[in-house]
Amino acid sequence: MSDRRQFLKAAGLMTAAAAFWHPRNLFAANTAKKTKVATNKLDLQWENFMGKMKYTFTISGSSRTTTPIVISRITWNGYAGYGEAAMPPYLGETQASVHEFLKKVAENVLPKFDNPFRIEDIMVEVDKLATNNTAAKAAVDIALHDLVGNIIGQPWWKIWGFNPEDAPHTCYTIGYDASDDVVNEKIEEASWTKILKVKLGMTEKEDKRMINLIRAKTNTVICIDANQGWKDKHYALDMVNWLAERNVNMIEQPMPKLLIEETAWLTERSPLPIIADEACQRLTDIPNLKGVYHGINIKLMKCTGMREAREMVSLANALHMKIMVGCMTETSVAISAAAQIAPKVEWADLDGNYLIANDCFDGMKLVDGRITLEDKPGLGLTKKPGIISL
Repeated sequence: MSDRRQFLKAAGLMTAAAAFWHPRNLFAANTAKKTKVATNKLDLQWENFMGKMKYTFTISGSSRTTTPIVISRITWNGYAGYGEAAMPPYLGETQASVHEFLKKVAENVLPKFDNPFRIEDIMVEVDKLATNNTAAKAAVDIALHDLVGNIIGQPWWKIWGFNPEDAPHTCYTIGYDASDDVVNEKIEEASWTKILKVKLGMTEKEDKRMINLIRAKTNTVICIDANQGWKDKHYALDMVNWLAERNVNMIEQPMPKLLIEETAWLTERSPLPIIADEACQRLTDIPNLKGVYHGINIKLMKCTGMREAREMVSLANALHMKIMVGCMTETSVAISAAAQIAPKVEWADLDGNYLIANDCFDGMKLVDGRITLEDKPGLGLTKKPGIISL
């Protein structure tokens, strides 16, 4: 313990570290996360990874079988932290754009800082590099949080003072499929979960077919994500009323995000909570969503990572808005990062790592469908051998 105390004191980090956690626990041994070479330089590296879907993933307007991902790593003084940028095509980012952005971070931002504890200052500089590139920014933010948690020797849910027992069950997503047999196979595979998430927003016939197929098999609670698929407010209200009679507990983004007045009309009359997804990207969006939606869905790939996600929780609470934490198709890196705020949300959709067949990390675990936050440093990650080289 004394060696660790001397180490941080010599690095000029005693004050910063104490702000994260009680001194009695701050210097707990955490040698497992050390890398071979110790340096005061914040070193950023990254590597392409292709997430392969277990099933063809279809939502209103698109289908895909893979998700392009970039895994990032930041090292400092012998410690490492991992991050991730996951990029479904509709976000507008690519592996090439992430590479270009991370190169700018490595060359123009990180050299200004001699330690990773200044996450706030670092991410302000990162955010200034470009208007968008939110997934690329998240790759930096998540890696910094994992790194600092590993140095401190504590998980972020504990650093933030959250109760892990408050973490909810996650839903498991069933995307649209034209084959009844495939839908039934997906329902069987999801028998472990207590909440299903169903992608709607197709035609009325197809939407009701999906729900009826599920209800023929199980009465498990359902969350709905219409992905902006319902264009008329009266039709949307009819669908919400129909769904409310079939053990559905909430509706994500039923109408296009630009139909603000129509969505507010629907929200005022809806028997179910209406949650903003595509309409909620970052912290600055939230004040404009009050009165239009009952709540928001926070996704790290849209809000630039854990730092802003934590601020979004605080603002939504202050505005008395409901909160969901969601994900893209992500590895256990980003899922474990998002799970750190799970104790402060009402709904969770953190099944992205369960939807891909080739996850390159072990991280957050589900126990009977419930998010379980372990007392492990940083994000609690373990790299699987032989998949990525970082």
